[in-house]
Amino acid sequence: MTTRRLFCAQIAAALAVFQDDGISHIAESIHQEVMFRFTPEQIYTALLDEKQFSAMSGGLAARIDAREGGAFSLFDNQITGRTVQLVPNTRIVQAWRSGSWNPGVFSIAHFELSATAPGTKLVFDHTGFPIGQAKHLAAGWTDHYWHNLQRLDALGLKMK
Repeated sequence: MTTRRLFCAQIAAALAVFQDDGISHIAESIHQEVMFRFTPEQIYTALLDEKQFSAMSGGLAARIDAREGGAFSLFDNQITGRTVQLVPNTRIVQAWRSGSWNPGVFSIAHFELSATAPGTKLVFDHTGFPIGQAKHLAAGWTDHYWHNLQRLDALGLKMK
């Protein structure tokens, strides 16, 4: 790629405008921000603890090696990957893939947690997934992660 082309691509990425659905209509990426009543530690643990993740997903199997470099398998092996970076109670970065994608195709899922007065603000970014998947994935994050985390308290499940 020429320097001029690279510069234009970087400017376009920097100016990406996210619509209400959290999907960038300039680049294939997802950006979502969600508020929770739980603490950052509780959200962090729910995303990395096999038992809590399984409860959050309605009982679907979850296998999670909660260390940097550790492998994970979620939703009865529908989602697999490796954890790239962990900053306790603050950040989780994962090489993440759907079982329906071509072998060897991974995306990056980035969870950033910060304490707020009512609980936790989660800033989520998902990049590098196959073109045309943004709408489906954005809905999946909302339906299978954020709504399920928010329902745990309503279901009487106490997060550690």
